[in-house]
Amino acid sequence: MTSRSPLVNRLAIVISALMLTAIVSMASTLAISNSIEGNATAINVAGSLRMGAFQLVARSGALGQRDDTTSTAEYLDNYQRRLTDNAIAHSIPSASDHPLATQHHLIINSWKTQLRPLIESHPEGTQITRNMVSAVEKFAKEVDTLVLMLEKRTEARIDLLHVIQVISMVFSILIVIALFLDLKNRVVRPLWKLVSIATAVGEKDFSQRANLKGSDELAQLGLAFDQMTSELALTYQQLEDRAREKTEELEISHTALQVMHATSRNLFANHDLCSGAIPMLQELEKILNLGPIRLYLHDKETDKPVEAVTTATNKRPFYCRDHHCNACLVTPEAYDELPASNNDGRRLLLPIRIPGHILGSLEVWYPADKGLPDTTRRLLETLTDQLATAIFLEKQITEEQQQTLAEERTVIARELHDSLAQSLSYLKMQVTRLRRLDIDGDQKPVHDDILNELSTGLNSAYRQLRELLATFRLKLDTPDLAAALNKTIDEFSERLGKPIEFEYNLPPQTLSPNEEIHTLQIIREGLANAVKHADATKISVRVMFESPKVWACITDNGKGLPDSGQPVNHYGLIIMADRARNLGGDIHVKNRDEGGVEVTLTFVPKSRSLIPAQTTPA
Repeated sequence: MTSRSPLVNRLAIVISALMLTAIVSMASTLAISNSIEGNATAINVAGSLRMGAFQLVARSGALGQRDDTTSTAEYLDNYQRRLTDNAIAHSIPSASDHPLATQHHLIINSWKTQLRPLIESHPEGTQITRNMVSAVEKFAKEVDTLVLMLEKRTEARIDLLHVIQVISMVFSILIVIALFLDLKNRVVRPLWKLVSIATAVGEKDFSQRANLKGSDELAQLGLAFDQMTSELALTYQQLEDRAREKTEELEISHTALQVMHATSRNLFANHDLCSGAIPMLQELEKILNLGPIRLYLHDKETDKPVEAVTTATNKRPFYCRDHHCNACLVTPEAYDELPASNNDGRRLLLPIRIPGHILGSLEVWYPADKGLPDTTRRLLETLTDQLATAIFLEKQITEEQQQTLAEERTVIARELHDSLAQSLSYLKMQVTRLRRLDIDGDQKPVHDDILNELSTGLNSAYRQLRELLATFRLKLDTPDLAAALNKTIDEFSERLGKPIEFEYNLPPQTLSPNEEIHTLQIIREGLANAVKHADATKISVRVMFESPKVWACITDNGKGLPDSGQPVNHYGLIIMADRARNLGGDIHVKNRDEGGVEVTLTFVPKSRSLIPAQTTPA
């Protein structure tokens, strides 16, 4: 089973090489020691052969009586057995062509063919012949040669053993040196690099890299360190960027909160939401780098929200009251550059609400590529709470004003009814009593004329009083002016017997309740005059909005006005003119060239009423 670790594999290879070297050295030592085992004995035995040969020759030529009883033949046999002694045979290679084997065979042959026959043929006790001396000397030389060859062979084996030991030692030293160099290059230096990188990372220096080559564990560790350092550098940079962004966001939030706090007084004190909110919203757009911002108010009678405030537009809004104000107007070129659905923009809708009620919504446009930070969103939510409070307070103030106005009118109507109306009724009853008196004589025509004039005046005064009481008691119990006018058109169409043409394009909640009541009463007065006095068969009513003016026109095809303009004992035109002045506008009444009368009312609304809140579902 092989290891998957390169570093372990290298160590295993080094240890294996050392073990192999040791095994080879020990095996060669063992083999050589086995090969030279017995060589010393063989050398001693071979050396003794020389002495034995001389002793045999000397024995054969010895004179006198000998002590031992061993025969010469036995000595010769013993000597011949010594020539093939095991010690010598073990030292002689088995190969017949080996020099030692050849020399050994040469000695044996020389013994058998030369020296032994000479000794055997020499009579004992006689003098040794020259041939015997020459033969023994030659034999001794052959033995010396064998001994010398054994010594050289033994020395060669020992030298070979020395060489093997030296080679093993050198090889082991080289392996150890290679191991140390490899450890230094592949372990120690990489570890120092990794330590220096770790130290640098601790000092927030993420620029150093290990750049280790290879596939071992340290190279992989170095690669991991490099990746870790890169990721740490990126993470640290991201953290710094986030901290800087958060700091900038907090600074922006602080500035925006200061702006909202500084402008909140003007927002709550100014009853015109447009002029009170636009400066604050435009300042927030610059600080938060967004916009345009639009404020919509909810109308409970329609599904479409009504625009109440915008910070940027290329056309004057319909609800604009001051045509000298250009706070929200921008050039077409600048308007085209603003974020929009067709200009890489995104929209955020935030509800403007109080507990249990939705008053409207805040539409915020911002660049899609920059996004909207959470802090900015929270600031905008704070802004919606502030706007909701301002709108709700203004709504309460408006409702209180309407209630106060209604109560005052109710009191005045009650006082008029209890005083002036009763007095006029009393006078009418007295005129009726005078008519019943039978007065004759020359003064009768004068008396009748006076009674007629008095009756006409009282009837006119009584009718005007009823209209005045109706005006004081009039209130819009319908949702808005459009519904009230539709109801009025239906009423007078029924009285006329024909449908009255009606055209209306006034934006919702353009007029205050007081302006709506006056406008409604003027139109009712115009319709009443056309139905009662003009003998008209066709009547049309148009109520239009041409910023910043409201324009209302009542036309008929009746008999028109007399040359004096105001009919006798009729005060409707005077009342309409008075109402127009209360609206700050003008009313024009004139005969039409094609016949009939045209009544035209124009005025600029003084303030815009806040739209009633829409109750949220539980």
